[in-house]
Amino acid sequence: MPNWHDILNEIHNKRIQASTEANSAVNIIRRKYLSQLHEYTGRNIIAYYSGWLSKPNIRGTEINDEDKNGFMMGVHHLDRSKGLDLILHTEGGSIAATESIVNYLRQMFGNDIRAIVPQIAMSAGTMLACSCKAIVLGKQSNLGPIDPHLNGIPAQGVVDEFKRALKEVKKDPAMLPLWSLIVGQYRPTFLRQCEDAVKWSEGFVKHELENVMFASMPKVKRDRVVKNIIKKLTDYKLNRSHGKHIHLAECREMGLVVEQLEDDQVFQDLVLSVHHCFINTLMNSPAHKIIENHLGTAMVKMSVASASPSN
Repeated sequence: MPNWHDILNEIHNKRIQASTEANSAVNIIRRKYLSQLHEYTGRNIIAYYSGWLSKPNIRGTEINDEDKNGFMMGVHHLDRSKGLDLILHTEGGSIAATESIVNYLRQMFGNDIRAIVPQIAMSAGTMLACSCKAIVLGKQSNLGPIDPHLNGIPAQGVVDEFKRALKEVKKDPAMLPLWSLIVGQYRPTFLRQCEDAVKWSEGFVKHELENVMFASMPKVKRDRVVKNIIKKLTDYKLNRSHGKHIHLAECREMGLVVEQLEDDQVFQDLVLSVHHCFINTLMNSPAHKIIENHLGTAMVKMSVASASPSN
């Protein structure tokens, strides 16, 4: 008489073994291409990958303060004289965490940091990219607006709404009851928080562009270029949505220093091989965030367990 519990346990264990073997194979291939990319460029590589696209309901996929631990692990044992290529795939996240991560990487590598965006780096991910000396984009790549959101509400939209309310009520006092209903939904300090968030976002990116990407540019020209980039990345009316995808041509047009991935076929093949390996890992494993260097040192956040290092 078969013991069904034993049979089910055996099937379960076989599935776990098969999954583990598959994940091990994916890890080996991913790290092979990371190593090959390092050998080709001669530069350090740290890949920052979020799984928000395949796991939209998982918390912790955004850029946050915990990520610095992954970057610290990634930087350890690297020859910092070789600079850093930072591969980004993220929906964005905390401005505070982004600013702190940039500060840390700047102390480790100075201004010799290049961003590589194989597909998407939105919001705070765009801020990270703008903190580098150059941004590598392919035909399929995009950045995004950097206008901050508070609890899902566009900060600049709130500021503009208050300004519109003041203007319309001043012109026609009869509009006061209507606007009272609209702006009355916000708590008293919310407007100030939105104004501060907008200033913080713009000020941070402005500082990074001036001191890294355009540090060697004459001041008059630099001020003009940086002002235009900030306007294009933060203009809520122009972009219409925080989720707008800003592609290579538009990034160049606004003035960002952009290198095209397709200009070097070998480099393109290696970057996209790395990218697809990471995407495959995130889609077919419990991992929802991976920070990994070309030596294979990684911090992996799992949807069913806490972050764990692997070597």
